[in-house]
Amino acid sequence: MEHVGAVLADKAFDAASLLAVIRELGAKAVIPPRANRKESRDYDVYHYRSRNLIERFFARIKQFRRIATRYDKLAIRFEAFISITAAFIWLA
Repeated sequence: MEHVGAVLADKAFDAASLLAVIRELGAKAVIPPRANRKESRDYDVYHYRSRNLIERFFARIKQFRRIATRYDKLAIRFEAFISITAAFIWLA
């Protein structure tokens, strides 16, 4: 299994069982605590902000119809078109 450095998620994933699994993997949980949590815990705000960049990137690549509807049946072709789309976005 690959090493996971950190798990970024929103408040919906703030569950003790999930946090325990993340800890077992040796990863850092970057999940803000829910407001109704009895004991507040710290999280890395800087890393959490980068989650927004990732979500905006996925929203941007889904504007390309071929990616959003996944016309390609083979994973290698789908991956190739995601790479082409990412390069197009990066150059634009």
